[in-house]
Amino acid sequence: MNPFVFLIDILLQLYATALLIRVILQWVRADFYNPVSQFIVKITNPPVKPLRKIIPGFWGIDIATLLLAAFVIAFKTAVVHSTLAIDFIILKTIIESIDLILNIFLYAIIIQAILSWVNPDPYNPVVQLLHNLTHPVLKHFRKLLPPISGFDLSPIFAIIAILFVQQTIHYLIRMVFGG
Repeated sequence: MNPFVFLIDILLQLYATALLIRVILQWVRADFYNPVSQFIVKITNPPVKPLRKIIPGFWGIDIATLLLAAFVIAFKTAVVHSTLAIDFIILKTIIESIDLILNIFLYAIIIQAILSWVNPDPYNPVVQLLHNLTHPVLKHFRKLLPPISGFDLSPIFAIIAILFVQQTIHYLIRMVFGG
């Protein structure tokens, strides 16, 4: 791969990730004054702020930021794959967006599980944000499987479920579109 295309791929992927994290943090109603939240907002605000004046939110979801993330992923797809085939770009954008959202939850759960082994400060901004981010996913698994002898196994089952959903999506795409 051309090193410049690689660099563009990585930078646009990171920015799309930041945009999707912003959408998720708003959706889970994470603390806006958390320093990590403030960082995400500051790096994404320049293009998002004018878009939010035009595109309203819907059901607590920041549609403007979500569309901007999709546009960034679509642009990245067009550059990386050197194509302007709209059907390919749209399909790839949808798949990558869903994958990226699932990966955000996956890595947040993994990081939170690893941090739980060292008993982190519950007032640490990163720990609070990880809790806010993972709570909507883990609460369903904790209802099904409460802690056993002090061990919370819900992250393991949440990780398996997220990986299962990702594999199912990829399998269905391969079945419908081949290869």
